[in-house]
Amino acid sequence: MLFSGGLDSAIALQLIANQGIDVEALHFIIPVSQYYEEECIPAVKKIVAQLGVPLRLVRLGQEFLDMVRNPKYGYGKNLNPCIDCRILKLSIAKRIMEEEAASFLVTGEVLGQRPMSQHRQAIELIERKTGLQGLIVRPLCARLFEPTIPEQKGWVDREKFLDIHGRSRREQIKLAERFGIKDYVSPSGGCLLTDEVFSRRLKDILDYGSFDVDNVELLKVGRHFRLSASSKLVVGRNERENHRILSLAKGPDVIFEPVDMPGPVALGRGSFSDKERFLASRIVSRYTATDKNPNISVRIKVREDRENFINAFPIEEEELIRLRV
Repeated sequence: MLFSGGLDSAIALQLIANQGIDVEALHFIIPVSQYYEEECIPAVKKIVAQLGVPLRLVRLGQEFLDMVRNPKYGYGKNLNPCIDCRILKLSIAKRIMEEEAASFLVTGEVLGQRPMSQHRQAIELIERKTGLQGLIVRPLCARLFEPTIPEQKGWVDREKFLDIHGRSRREQIKLAERFGIKDYVSPSGGCLLTDEVFSRRLKDILDYGSFDVDNVELLKVGRHFRLSASSKLVVGRNERENHRILSLAKGPDVIFEPVDMPGPVALGRGSFSDKERFLASRIVSRYTATDKNPNISVRIKVREDRENFINAFPIEEEELIRLRV
């Protein structure tokens, strides 16, 4: 079963497990989840443990990003290639199904819930492209489709499945209460590709040739500024983001932080000349300075180098807006 850990997949898993089916939950870890992995995975493990179902974690990295870069079936409202994403995940699930001699796949899909990938035409296209016609059981909306092979052969009881459709989740919430399901996460792990701000940041690294897993992970945190074609700056918004930014720093990255006063940690990635370092310091000063202390001393550190310092006045708001991604 494709298991996101969200409400729909949790109920679908319960409906299958209730029929005594041996099922394995497949959770895909994607680079564009809104959750940090250390937050999402424990929640997913908790849900499947309640049902006594084994869990397999499937990590998608550059293969996923290559699909995002060149989707055959295009994007949705933002940079969300939902049909291509579904084909990729189901193709991997099919391979695992065949390796383990499993009989069919299960999803938490609801007809009409997602405008790009869960209307009837898209669902049929995805089945054809993955070679899974008749082998995908959808417990939440099965009665809106022709019986699948598992339903025809009596491996599962179609009468115990549902006919939910549309974007409302009121019926699912009622079912979750009845089943005692509480600790579910956002649908699809909270995919950020549907978010306008994240998509804008993603397009920036696509345009400037730095589209890899490390740079995509950095998009999830802080304020982002494009200083030049070869340099960008990420500025933390709070203490939690400051710690996260430091944890994502790589060897050549430049760290900027105010000296002896609270303020943001900023990470510079790319090629930083003296000009870009001064500009980055002024941005850090913008989020640190007070009326009493407008001139901020900023510590600049590359892990392999010694520290140095710049005294910087805050950058003007108009210039800040121009540089923001």
